Amino acid sequence: MTTSPIERAADSFAAELARHRTERGLSKKQLATMMGFDPSYVSHVEGRRHRPTEDFARRAEAVLEASGAIWQRFREYDELRHGRTTPPHRDHPAPGQWLPPGTGLIVEREQATLAYLDDSYRCVIRRELYNAGTEPVSRYLVRIAVDRYPNDPGRSNRHHREHPLTFAELQLQAYRYDGGDPEPMHWRAKHDRDAFKEIWLLFENDEGRFPLYPGDRVTIEYTYQVGRDKWGPWFQRAVRLPTRRLAVRLDLPAELDSQVWGVETSLSAEEGPLRRPIRRAERDGRVFFDWDTEEPPLNARYRLQWRFRSRPPESDTGGPAGGGRIRASDRMRALGIVQRGADLLRQPSRRFDLPADEATAREVVDRLCSALVRLDELHPFSKGVGIAAPQLGLPWAAAVVRPPDRAADSVVLLNPRVVESSAEADEQYEGCLSFFDHRGLVPRPLRIAVEHTQWDGSRVITAFEFAMARLVAHEIDHLDGRLYVDRMTPGVPLVPVEEYRETGNPWRY
Repeated sequence: MTTSPIERAADSFAAELARHRTERGLSKKQLATMMGFDPSYVSHVEGRRHRPTEDFARRAEAVLEASGAIWQRFREYDELRHGRTTPPHRDHPAPGQWLPPGTGLIVEREQATLAYLDDSYRCVIRRELYNAGTEPVSRYLVRIAVDRYPNDPGRSNRHHREHPLTFAELQLQAYRYDGGDPEPMHWRAKHDRDAFKEIWLLFENDEGRFPLYPGDRVTIEYTYQVGRDKWGPWFQRAVRLPTRRLAVRLDLPAELDSQVWGVETSLSAEEGPLRRPIRRAERDGRVFFDWDTEEPPLNARYRLQWRFRSRPPESDTGGPAGGGRIRASDRMRALGIVQRGADLLRQPSRRFDLPADEATAREVVDRLCSALVRLDELHPFSKGVGIAAPQLGLPWAAAVVRPPDRAADSVVLLNPRVVESSAEADEQYEGCLSFFDHRGLVPRPLRIAVEHTQWDGSRVITAFEFAMARLVAHEIDHLDGRLYVDRMTPGVPLVPVEEYRETGNPWRY
C-alpha cells in the first residue's frame, strides 16, 4: 500500500508513463529500445520496482512527446525526494526554466465560455500559447465531444448514431491574434465520429503561413455551436497541456433559473467537488457562472453541470437526482459501464465459436481494453481491475483482467469457466464497476483453475491464485450473470464507498 508522498509521486510518474506509452501503441520493449534502455527497465519503472531518474524522464518525455506531462510528474517526485518545497505564491518561472527543452506548447491562459441561446449552445475557447519547445509549431489539435444523455451512455450512443454530429452544423471558426487584427486559421479534420471530432487548427490561411516559433507567444480562439438536441447539460475541460490558468464561464438565460454544480478529478485524486467555488452574477436577463483555477495538474478534468429549474424535470437530462454531487456510479455510467439493475448483467453470456468468431472476439476484447485505458483516468485501481463484456452492453463471454502489478500483461479470457477451486478461501472487500457506490466483503477461494479458449479455438487451463484468483473469479461471475453481492455472507452489510475510503484495507496476499 502506498503510504508516503514520495511513493505516491513515483506511482503518479509510472501511471503517466504507462498511459502515454499505451496511447502511442508501444510495448514496453519498443519504448525501451527507442529510449536506449534495456528492455526490462521500462517494465521495472512502470511496475514501481525502480524509481525514475532524470535521464529516464527526459528521454521518455522526448520519445513519447507527452507535452510536458511525464517531465512534470518527475519534477514532483524529485522535489519530494530531495525535500524541496515550492512557495505557494511565488511568481511563475520563465517557461524555458519551468519545463525542459523539447517540451512543446504551454497554455498560459485558457478562457472557455459556453452560452445557451435559442435552443443551442455556442462554445468559445480562447488560449494564450507559448512555444517552450525547440521546433516551430504549425498546427494545434482540438477536440469536440457531445453527449446528449451523459448518465445513460447506451441511449446516447443510439441517439448519436441516428443523429450524428456534423462539421456543417458546428460552423467551426478559428482565429489567431498576434497584436493586430485577427487572422483566420484554416483547419483540417483528424477524426470524424458520431459524437466526437478531432481537428487540427492550422497556423496558415489563404494569405500565408505563420508558425509559432520557439520562445514566441500567440493567442488563438475557436468557436463552434451545437443544438440542444445533441448537447446534454454538462461542460467539461480536460487539461492535456501544461496550463498556468484555466477559467470557465457558463452564460445562461436568467428565466430558466439554472442550478449549476461542478466536480473535478485527476490521476492522483478521485472525483470530488470543485476546490474553488463557482461565482454567480446576473445582468441583462442573463446569468453568468464563473469558475477558475491556477496551475491545474495535467490530465485533470473539470466538469460543470446544470439543470433548468423553471421547466418540468426531464428524465433524460442526465443530471444527478436533486442536483447534488455526482456519485461514483454516475462516473462509471458516463464512461459506458452498464450499471446494476440492467437485465444483461443477470443473463449468461454467449460463448464464442472460435476460430469462426475470431473477428468478433477481437473487436470485443479491443473495446474492453480501451475501456480500461479510459478508466485509468478516473481511478488508480491499485488492487488490479477487470471488466467483462456485459458491462459494456455486449452479450459475449469475454473479459480482460489487469493484475495489481501493472508490469504484468493483462489477461484475456474467452469462454472462461472455473474447473477447480481450492478449499482454502478468504474474505476481502470487492468493488464492481457496475456497482461502484459500495464495497462488499466477499469470500473467494485462494486458488482457481480456469479453462478458456484461445483465438484458434484450442482450450487451455490457467491457474490463478490470491489477488488474480479473486479478480478472475469476479469477472467470470459477470459472464454467468452473477454479481459479487450474490456471494456475500447473508446479513453482512455493504459499505458505502465514502466510508470504505476511510476504513478499507488493501488486500493482504
